[in-house]
Amino acid sequence: MPAAWPGGSNGVEWDWWTVEFGEAHAGAAGVLIGGGEPGPVYFDVGSGPDVPSTSHWSAYDGRAGRPRAEALRAGCACGWRGAAEYRLDWATVGDRPLYEADVDLNGPLADWHAHLSLVRDKAVPLPEPLAALLVEITEQLTATTEDAPLAALRAVGMLERIAARVGREAAGALAGDGVSAEVVATGLGTTRSKALVLLLTAQDI
Repeated sequence: MPAAWPGGSNGVEWDWWTVEFGEAHAGAAGVLIGGGEPGPVYFDVGSGPDVPSTSHWSAYDGRAGRPRAEALRAGCACGWRGAAEYRLDWATVGDRPLYEADVDLNGPLADWHAHLSLVRDKAVPLPEPLAALLVEITEQLTATTEDAPLAALRAVGMLERIAARVGREAAGALAGDGVSAEVVATGLGTTRSKALVLLLTAQDI
């Protein structure tokens, strides 16, 4: 199940993410005004060099001189945008801020899930024993976190070191075979830039 992602690239605040794909395919409900995506909105907090801004859909409510969203659609950190547009019923919203208006995001969320299904279908499948082992490790770590959080942290540190070493070896094997960043990105369900970093880092070992 998706959960709130605290932030994202290019100042975007993502609403949804999965453990499987992380920030590479974080999702959000994006705003449409005049058929296009508006720039971020800024908040006047008085004097000072830093002016806070956001691109979260709930900020485009027409209040305090901010633009008012006309429709929402699904978006993904990878650049994908949903084809369906979901018009906002301002007669129902009234004068309330959007974050208080109980806006239905089920449409954009479903579209994002459909996008993830396509990404997942193209990704390399995990061998069943390995997939089962990962599930078991997750369950064991979750249980240990409740009973012995310090031991859970130690185990996480060990897993991180193992994952880093094996990851470098796997990326090095792919780089040695001349596998392109595009193929790696598709197989991992990540972005080309992240795949390229993996391959280049492996070559520097």
